[in-house]
Amino acid sequence: MIYINEHAEELELSSALEQVSEQRREQALRFRHETGQRLCLAVYLLLKQGLYEEYGISENPLFGYNPDGKPFLIGHPDIHFNFSHSGHVAVCAISDRPVGVDVETLRRVTPELIAYTMDTEEQNRINAAPDPAKEFLGIWTKKEAVLKLSGEGIHNNMKSVLKDACNCDIETIFSDRFICSIAQWKNLPDR
Repeated sequence: MIYINEHAEELELSSALEQVSEQRREQALRFRHETGQRLCLAVYLLLKQGLYEEYGISENPLFGYNPDGKPFLIGHPDIHFNFSHSGHVAVCAISDRPVGVDVETLRRVTPELIAYTMDTEEQNRINAAPDPAKEFLGIWTKKEAVLKLSGEGIHNNMKSVLKDACNCDIETIFSDRFICSIAQWKNLPDR
């Protein structure tokens, strides 16, 4: 399930800080600016909402971290989640299998960025699209969701990410303010 807050800038900081775990409060307060604090709290509150709605879990979740830095829920090994935020949009995906999510607010993209991150076929699709920036961000969010699913994170060869993702189901949501992609394994890979 996907949970979205399109107005994280409206989050009341003092109230939100009271609703989260000490662990998350410390993480949020490490951000220098209120925008970062609000986004950090917004994704956590979306996770809390989803855990309650889907699993009846009402306590504040605590995170552990895998060796690659990907967080997991302490005490709930069968519940998987992933966060993303961009601009004032915060997103949390929750599933019973590993999940990766990325959100990007609509914005202008440069030809240099397209050339650096997209293969020839993707570049052709972007350049032929009625809205090249939207097409780019749709492909970009898919790539980043796949990388977050695998735990790899952004790397130098962004061009091949989707070609290597044949074992993934990817869903993309297009909005007038943002684009969001969610990736999950079709079959769990051997680890």
